[in-house]
Amino acid sequence: MVTRTSGTYSRKSETPDSRGQAVLSAIINEHLVTGEPVGSRTISDRFAHATGMSPATIRNVMAELEELGLVEQPHTSAGRVPTDKGYRYYVDHMLGEARLSKADLAAINSLLGGLREGKVGAPDHLMERTSHLLSELSDNVGIVVSPSLAENILQHIEFVRLADSRILVILVSSSNIIQNKIVRVDDPLSQEELDRTARYLNVEFSGKSLAAIRAEILELMRQEKALYDKLLQNAILLCERSLEGEEASTGQVFVDGASNILMKPDFVDTERMRELFRTFEEKSRLVKILNECMERDSSFAGRDVQVVIGRENITPSMQDCALITAPYRLGVGQAVGAIGVVGPMRIEYARMMSVVNYVARHIERILWEENSVD
Repeated sequence: MVTRTSGTYSRKSETPDSRGQAVLSAIINEHLVTGEPVGSRTISDRFAHATGMSPATIRNVMAELEELGLVEQPHTSAGRVPTDKGYRYYVDHMLGEARLSKADLAAINSLLGGLREGKVGAPDHLMERTSHLLSELSDNVGIVVSPSLAENILQHIEFVRLADSRILVILVSSSNIIQNKIVRVDDPLSQEELDRTARYLNVEFSGKSLAAIRAEILELMRQEKALYDKLLQNAILLCERSLEGEEASTGQVFVDGASNILMKPDFVDTERMRELFRTFEEKSRLVKILNECMERDSSFAGRDVQVVIGRENITPSMQDCALITAPYRLGVGQAVGAIGVVGPMRIEYARMMSVVNYVARHIERILWEENSVD
């Protein structure tokens, strides 16, 4: 195994040294602005007064960065552009904590600030506004996934007797999402029985996720005492019917700004573009993609913001993209929903990571305030 001592890296570590990092950062920053391949002359101008960074040295460093797979030449006579591996190294090792600009803070407060103080209204309105905000700030695609009902926390449940042995179930989650569902029962129940059952469930199960409630109900069904308790029988029956199928359900998905990518020179493959638009239209795929992004074991594990770049995306249509996501929570340690920005790999990583994280925390505050008003 050969070890270089005068170049940007040793083959043991296969990582750039300080000069390689400086040149890689300069290439990325220039490419983020222009979208064009970056030549050695452009980098030489940046380091004109730096010791040990002659034009010849910079050409060697750029060649070594290419050998590492961190940059590539689109064609022989062109300069270099960062690869997904180069962006990954940049994000993991070279980005500091970026502060939101006054302009970004003003935009966020302008679009979401009016929803504070218990005036959210329909949660869908908040999600729509948020996806639009992310699209506006990124000039790319903003995505918001609302809470999955099965994973959300139950605040209140009611049953209303209808005709023909039908019952209207009203489920209110702790994030104020209301779902109405009509179920059928074989034996008719009086409104008094329904009210008594609802009171029991609100006392025993309020503050638990619907998935947890379903598991507890199934456990109760296995206990012999359930056969002799009429109230418990009704509770089991109604909850079993009400929550049936909810474990596999996903939250709503709000997408804004998909047309923005039509203006990006980064997307030149027409077929890949069509497939990307099909991905945006298939909500279940988007939820799966965002979940995979947040579950990745990267150097950002343990933080809220996750970044998936280029071929790190499992979905082929996303392999020219960067995906920056963060969960928003309603309780300690409980991931309720997710927000994200999708754009080309040539995206403002530090700024977008700060924006996505701040907006996620802002949504949490809004939902907490709305919930506390109730």
